[in-house]
Amino acid sequence: MSDTASLTAPMGVMRPKRLMVLAAFVVLALAPGHLGELTRELMTDAYVQVSVFVAATLLLFYGAERLFNFDIGEVLSNAKRAQVPLAALLGTTPGCGGAVVVVAAYSSGHVGFGAVVATLTATMGDAAFLLIATRPDAAIVVLPLSLAVGILSGWLVDYFHTVEYRASTLASCELAPLIGKTRPQDIAYLLLAIPGFYVGAMQLGQIDVSHMFGLPIMYLALIGTFLGLTMWATSKVSAMTNAKDSPVTRMAEETSFISVWVIGAYLAYDYVAEFGGLDLELLFQSVAPLLPLMGVLIGLVPGCGPQVLVTTLYLNGVIPFAALMGNAVSNDGDALFPAIALNPKAAIYATLYSTIPAMILAYAFYFLAPGFMN
Repeated sequence: MSDTASLTAPMGVMRPKRLMVLAAFVVLALAPGHLGELTRELMTDAYVQVSVFVAATLLLFYGAERLFNFDIGEVLSNAKRAQVPLAALLGTTPGCGGAVVVVAAYSSGHVGFGAVVATLTATMGDAAFLLIATRPDAAIVVLPLSLAVGILSGWLVDYFHTVEYRASTLASCELAPLIGKTRPQDIAYLLLAIPGFYVGAMQLGQIDVSHMFGLPIMYLALIGTFLGLTMWATSKVSAMTNAKDSPVTRMAEETSFISVWVIGAYLAYDYVAEFGGLDLELLFQSVAPLLPLMGVLIGLVPGCGPQVLVTTLYLNGVIPFAALMGNAVSNDGDALFPAIALNPKAAIYATLYSTIPAMILAYAFYFLAPGFMN
């Protein structure tokens, strides 16, 4: 059995729901008037502020993994006392890949339950990419703190909790590889991401870049966005790719998957603010003491979409840092899906354990440092 969880669909399976999402994005982007203009601007922002940085990070990670022939599952198996810190470190890695590796390693008997708690507590999932790209100052606080809390939680669980929840029989958890070589669409995605990354980096430096290769940046970003959306809508990959696939293919597939959630979060917030007539900031201020609790509870929802939305609300000043911190510790991202599929009891107990430090941290920041990072 592989140390990675199965997150791919069977060969040849159509994705009608994904195609419907793609069609909806196309209609919104082509809509006349203010709706279409706002949608295109938000898609451009999502691409140059987040997607290109996700692509760069994944390409660097997967390229190094291929170059050095690094098998993280084998390392975890031999780590012994270092399993918990390594598991927490993998969880802190932006995205869900590191946490998924630890969850599958637990199912195959290579790590203990404390490692699962450590990685699920430390991970922020795909929301980490959004935070790093837009508020690196907050990310410098959230990610190391999540790492420390994950390590401490894992050690405590290993000391006090001796029950294991491994299933006696497990289905195959081998990730199905794609075609095994870099595809033309992967190359195209990379070629578009390179100038997009340049534009995003310039924006971080407060330097306005309005055109690239004679084209408005919006055109470049929209082409890259819809190439990624098309790849996602027609792909058999649900979230994670196989290590046998090329680094460029893995980058393109997984960036496309993450970008869908980011675009959805960007559009959801601004649509409500622009067309709904609802002042979210004023609404949330009326229930301010409950916001840290809400952040923690949303973190219990499997998947990265709700967590990306929480981060988006923080970036727009709607919720305080305390709510973001609580959500970062309690959320398990997409790693919760394979955890539930392979070991439901382990998944439930691990995610419930993560709510304890999440509540403590969230309300510590709320009461002791109410204006911190806001």
